[in-house]
Amino acid sequence: MDIREEDLDGISVVVPVGRIDINTAPDAEAALLPKFESAKGVVVDFAELVYISSAGLRVLLKAAKLSKASGVPLALSNMAPPVLEVFQVSGFAKLFGIFDDREAAVRSISGG
Repeated sequence: MDIREEDLDGISVVVPVGRIDINTAPDAEAALLPKFESAKGVVVDFAELVYISSAGLRVLLKAAKLSKASGVPLALSNMAPPVLEVFQVSGFAKLFGIFDDREAAVRSISGG
């Protein structure tokens, strides 16, 4: 797994590429969680993610808790159907704002 990062006017966009599983979840956590210390919002763009395991879901649960504690909004976008299904079946879809594309996710955070 690779992780690309972008900054859009203070909103941090994290793009995991490949898979988030037991082996790559620590890298995803190390890239994602510190964003809640300095960004005005965080978007995780799943456009290039093909698989997420329960270990990846735990990373996102930690991110959701940090988002709530810090007041830094978190939004998810661009989920492929198999990834979205994991979120729906696990009940995680109810915990997050999930958007069809990055632009909508960024707008939800920036209020635009």
